[in-house]
Amino acid sequence: MGLFNYKDEEALGHVKAVDTSTVIVSVENLELLRKLQVNRLVVLHSSKAGQYLVGIVQKITRDTTVEKILADSDGEETTAKTTEQNLVRITLIGTFCDKLGSRENVFRRTLETVPEIDARCFAIEGERLTAFMKAVSFQGRSDAARLSLGHYTLDEAAEAYLDANRFFQRHAVIVGSTGSGKSWTTARLMEQVALLPNANAVLFDIHGEYSTITGDGIRHLRIAGPGDLNVSNGLDQGVLFFPYWLLGYDDMTTMLVDRSDNNAPNQAMVLARTVVDAKRAFLEAGGHSDVLANFTVDSPVPYDLQHVLAELQRLDREMVQGSRGDKQGDFHGKLSRFIARLENKLGDRRLGFMMAAPAEAGRFDWLSKLSKMLMNGSKDQAAGKGGVKIIDCSEVPSDILPLIVARIASLIFSVQQWMPKEKRHPISLVCDEAHLYIPDACEGGSVGAAALRHFERIAKEGRKYGVGLVVVSQRPSEVNRTVLSQCNNFVALRLTNAEDQNVVRRMLPDSLGGFAELLPVLDTGEALVVGDASLLPSRIRISTPNAHPNSGTVEFWDEWANDTSRDNVSDAVTAWRKQSMS
Repeated sequence: MGLFNYKDEEALGHVKAVDTSTVIVSVENLELLRKLQVNRLVVLHSSKAGQYLVGIVQKITRDTTVEKILADSDGEETTAKTTEQNLVRITLIGTFCDKLGSRENVFRRTLETVPEIDARCFAIEGERLTAFMKAVSFQGRSDAARLSLGHYTLDEAAEAYLDANRFFQRHAVIVGSTGSGKSWTTARLMEQVALLPNANAVLFDIHGEYSTITGDGIRHLRIAGPGDLNVSNGLDQGVLFFPYWLLGYDDMTTMLVDRSDNNAPNQAMVLARTVVDAKRAFLEAGGHSDVLANFTVDSPVPYDLQHVLAELQRLDREMVQGSRGDKQGDFHGKLSRFIARLENKLGDRRLGFMMAAPAEAGRFDWLSKLSKMLMNGSKDQAAGKGGVKIIDCSEVPSDILPLIVARIASLIFSVQQWMPKEKRHPISLVCDEAHLYIPDACEGGSVGAAALRHFERIAKEGRKYGVGLVVVSQRPSEVNRTVLSQCNNFVALRLTNAEDQNVVRRMLPDSLGGFAELLPVLDTGEALVVGDASLLPSRIRISTPNAHPNSGTVEFWDEWANDTSRDNVSDAVTAWRKQSMS
């Protein structure tokens, strides 16, 4: 017997109209109608034996029609007859087959047929709903390829599994307003990934809220703060420096050149020339002749920034021989503002992780060590260090944060790009608070624009090199549209802002646009999941992660009601002055 072995008397009603993927069903059984709810699942008989069409209830209406009966040719009305009709609008989402080849109970997101007029329609509930949900979750997926986020809201007895390969291959979006359970969902996802023996993911933790997520397979790293500038062997301690020489030419000019300065073109040209000279000097001194033949201004080659500064100062003061004695050089006085900006960056201890990195970060082999720290899976790491790397970026200045996060992501992408295909180990980049560094709108030449350039390339080309993106944000309307358009999986928690709801609505298929109406009324920890990884567009209740992220949600009233005296302000002022939370 098949899964949907209904009896005729169990039918909700019969099909009255069909329009592509939309079906109108007339319902005669009022008892069954009262139990029916919007977004519940139904099944309709197909024209093929052993095949059924599965749909979602979109709208339930009752139409009343008054039929006038005329008594004579004068048109005088004598009686009126009132009839009622109960109609259910259903959106078809796929086909269920009792048997397909050697497999049984197979659900496919295709519509090979449409129901015939008068075809019977049945509600999927009770044991049938549980069996159907389990069939959808498990079919075609090996144990390793199943990703569990929680349980179906329709049926708590059925665990909701996603196709993990498609989820990470084809990029994903996790969105939700503050307090909706977005960080909770991200933590649950990371814990699931960390269970795998060769997991490989990087989570950009912008506010340090995932410091509580611990366990086998998870390692915490952090961008060095002002208090870490004297740390030696920082990589061994999980402290990351990101030296200036890892920045590309465009990124350096974005940081150092004021585009409004009339001398900006000269400054950019001189910077490129002096950086190339400094890199050449480093390669020649180290005997790296193989790199020396092909390097460019963007090549990740160490160089001495003080050498660059000295050369810029020399050119800014240069006097050359003229026909009537000494005269000012071509760049005399034109680099002063540029030099001042560079000196300011060099003296800013908040940027010490980049401008004052330890000597070991200036060695030729240091990039390989950094890359291994970021990109190796669990089995390649030292015992207990894990394949899920959570990078705390909370001490990075906000004005430079987009560029640093983007350059780390770009570094990972570049290493994957230059690695032979058969040796690539896939890696996922989980971008928490993505609206801060993958903005929808930013000025050309700004730090945000530079960061966006890197992430757009990863979104468009990452899949072919084994780099996946998971974009996490509370404001999807402020996240770049190009990046979002490349994401084929959506986990949408409660969204109360109309602009954010519209972004999700545009990402949903036309036939599922009605799902967006649920966004403002979802419970905390409840999500709509749609995309390539989910055969069935689903409403899922996310399971509780083992460790709750420190998302910063403070219980105001409870804290105010606590009569314990506190004096933490002095410590906070000290930390502010030291620019360090440690």
